[in-house]
Amino acid sequence: MNHKLSDFVELRAGHPFRGSVPASVVGNAYALQMRDLSPEAGVAWRGLVRTELDTRKSPDWLQRGDVVFVARGMRNYALCMDEVPLPTVCSQYFFLLRVRSAPLLPTLLPEFLAWQINRAPAQRYLASNAEGSDQLSIRRGVLEDLPLVVPSIERQQRIVALGAAARRERQLHEQLILNGEKQLDALAYELHAAK
Repeated sequence: MNHKLSDFVELRAGHPFRGSVPASVVGNAYALQMRDLSPEAGVAWRGLVRTELDTRKSPDWLQRGDVVFVARGMRNYALCMDEVPLPTVCSQYFFLLRVRSAPLLPTLLPEFLAWQINRAPAQRYLASNAEGSDQLSIRRGVLEDLPLVVPSIERQQRIVALGAAARRERQLHEQLILNGEKQLDALAYELHAAK
C-alpha cells in the first residue's frame, strides 16, 4: 500500500523568529538552528542560543521522538530527537514532524521516519522538488506528499539498529583518521625540534 508522510505525521513549521534568533542571558527557551545539528553528530546542545519566547501562546516545544527536518539549504535531512534536555523550539528553517498513531495504518517509528527521509529514494524526491534560485527550500506540501514505505515494526527496529551501527562505525573510522593525522603532526614537530 502506498503511503505519504502526511498520513502518519503532524507537520508544524518552526518557530517564526523574525530574522536571527534574539539572544537573552535569562531567556526561558533555547532555539535550535541549522548550525546546531548534523545528521552525523546529532544536536550540539551546548551551542544553542538562549532566547525569550512569549509563552501566552504555547510554543511547539521539542519532545523526545520528534523529527526535525532541515527545509532550507543544499542538504535537506531529518534528525530524530532521542533526547531534549532543554526547553527548546526549532527555528523557522525547520519543519517539526510529530508521528501520530492512526488506527487503520501501521505503526511508524520516528527513528525509522528520519532514516527513510535521509536515504536515497526520499533524497531524490526532495531534490527534484526543491525550489528557489538563491537558496533551495522544500515547501510544506512537497514534504507532506513524500512517499513512505512502512514495513513491520520489527523490520523498522532492525533497520534503525543497522543505521545506528553504521553511524558508530563511521564515527570510529573518522576518529582513527584524526588520530593518525595527529600522530603524523606530532612526528613532524618532533623532526623539526630535532634540527
